[in-house]
Amino acid sequence: MYKRNLLIIIILCTLIFSCGSNADAKKKFFSIKTANNQTDFKLGETIKASIVNTKKIKIDSVGFFLGDTKLKFTFANELEEKIDTERLGKHLLKAIVYYEGKEEDVYKKLTFLNNKPPKLYKYKIIAEHPHDQKAFTQGLEFHGDTLYESTGSGKGGISSLRKVNYTTGEVLVKKEIDKKYFAEGITIIDDKILQLTWQSKEGFIYDLHTFEKTGSFAYKKSKEGWGLCNDGKQIYKSDGTEKIWVLDPETLAEKSYIEVATHDKIKSKFNELEWIDGKIYANTWQKDGIAVINPKNGALEAVINLSGLRSKVNQHPNLDVLNGIAYKKDTKQLFVTGKNWDKLFEIEVIK
Repeated sequence: MYKRNLLIIIILCTLIFSCGSNADAKKKFFSIKTANNQTDFKLGETIKASIVNTKKIKIDSVGFFLGDTKLKFTFANELEEKIDTERLGKHLLKAIVYYEGKEEDVYKKLTFLNNKPPKLYKYKIIAEHPHDQKAFTQGLEFHGDTLYESTGSGKGGISSLRKVNYTTGEVLVKKEIDKKYFAEGITIIDDKILQLTWQSKEGFIYDLHTFEKTGSFAYKKSKEGWGLCNDGKQIYKSDGTEKIWVLDPETLAEKSYIEVATHDKIKSKFNELEWIDGKIYANTWQKDGIAVINPKNGALEAVINLSGLRSKVNQHPNLDVLNGIAYKKDTKQLFVTGKNWDKLFEIEVIK
């Protein structure tokens, strides 16, 4: 009995010692500290960071990285980096500390913000046109003088892809989407219509002229499918989060993203998108306004206040939020509507 108990004690001690050794091996000796513990930085500001070395271990050198981008390799263990051309949003500052023939990775979460608040714009109604009140508008885009529209299922309805005479509201062509899909935003590029679905992680490709479905594409990194637009080359996709994804024009896979931010916070819930004169215009879900976003860094540069517009349409039980932006770039006309709105408005933005 005594020998068996002794053996158990020896085994337990060995396990405890082993666990302790593993814990020591995983223990972090270093950390990153920023001046005044600052974690939010605005464009134009400088990150001042240093390595905290409480054990006084001799450090050989340090490499600093912002995500995968190398910033500096130094023997001074300090970093000064001005924020100017970086994308806004969340970032990870990484330091690789080299010491005693070993290395250790340490991280610091940072947020980059714009250096000025968004401008506030107003609007003026130029014209009103009929719009199908049963259209739960999710995507809206002009190609020439023809308006194309994607509608979601709404109150148990069926999603659709439509070709519309915008002046009369007449639906010229309507293609119903399988009931298992909730259709979302669209964009038109290279004589193709790209259409998102909400939570099915799948988008559809149609021939612009025949509405024949010619293919599909998956989105595996973004959370959901909300809005789409394009600049003629790049395709941009919103997913309900703070991210607007840039899609590969060939495979339509997500290859990068911007995060939308103002001067004081990161913003999210961007819905229908439209590309207008080098900027992304975006409906914000549940908000009576349009955000004007810089596609290079994600800065939310302006907000068009459209409050009061919803009160000018027929008030009925299924009336829903503002959603739908379409721009006729040949005549520079801007149109907006909403989910189950009976009017399509041409508006002028007053800066």
